[in-house]
Amino acid sequence: MNVFQFKVKPMSKIKVLIVDDSAIVRQTLEKILVSDPDIEVVGTASDPYVAASKMRTTIPDVITLDVEMPRMDGITFLQKIMSQHPIPVVICSSLTGKGSETAMKALEYGAVEIIHKPNVGTKQFLEESTVLICDAVKAAAITKKKNLTSKKEFTVPAKKLTADVILPKADKKAMVQTTEKIIVVGASTGGTEALRVFLEALPYNSPGVVVVQHMPENFTSAFAERLNGLPGNRKRSGQ
Repeated sequence: MNVFQFKVKPMSKIKVLIVDDSAIVRQTLEKILVSDPDIEVVGTASDPYVAASKMRTTIPDVITLDVEMPRMDGITFLQKIMSQHPIPVVICSSLTGKGSETAMKALEYGAVEIIHKPNVGTKQFLEESTVLICDAVKAAAITKKKNLTSKKEFTVPAKKLTADVILPKADKKAMVQTTEKIIVVGASTGGTEALRVFLEALPYNSPGVVVVQHMPENFTSAFAERLNGLPGNRKRSGQ
C-alpha cells in the first residue's frame, strides 16, 4: 500500500499559430504539427492581419511565419510581434536560403529558428521534414519570453572617434591588464542584434573577445561577414 499518492499534472500542449498565404502549406503544416501529441494548432492565418485578429482571443506559444505574404510581409510582422508582445517565431519561407539578407534580418529581429522551404515541391519537402519542423516548434516553445528582444530596445552606441583624433598612449600596466584578460560572450538564437550592438560599443583597446552564438546551420558565415561589414570594422581594416 502506498502511503503517499501523487497526481502527475499533465503537461499542456504547445499552442501554435500557422501564418502562411498558401492554403496547401497551412494544411500541410497543420497536419504535421497535430501529428505530434505535444503540439496543438490553435489557428491558421493567410496573412498577418488575420493572425493579429486571431491573437486577440488566443495567444499562441509559438508562431510559424512565412515571409512573402499579401498586405504585410513576415519580417515586418515579426518586428511588430517582438516590439508589442514577444512570442517565439519559427520562420518557414522560401526566401530564407543560406546567407540570404532576409534570413539574417529575421534572426536580427528575433526569429528563434529558420526553416527554408523550396519553391518547388514544398508540400513533399514539409512532409519529409516532419521531425525537423516539430523539433523546431518544441525548441522555440522553451525560449523564455524575457529573452526575446526587439531591435527597438537597443540603444545606438555613441559615434566612434575618427582616425585623425590623437588618443593618449596607454601605459604598460593598462596593456598588461588588456592582454591578460579575455571577454567571453554567449548569445542564444535571436541575440544577433544584441551581439552587434555590444561589439560596436567596445573600446578599441578592449581584450580579445570569444563569442558563442546559437544560430541555425549554414548561417554563421553570413553573420560573420555581416559583422565584418559594419562601418566601424571597415574603418579599422582600412577599407
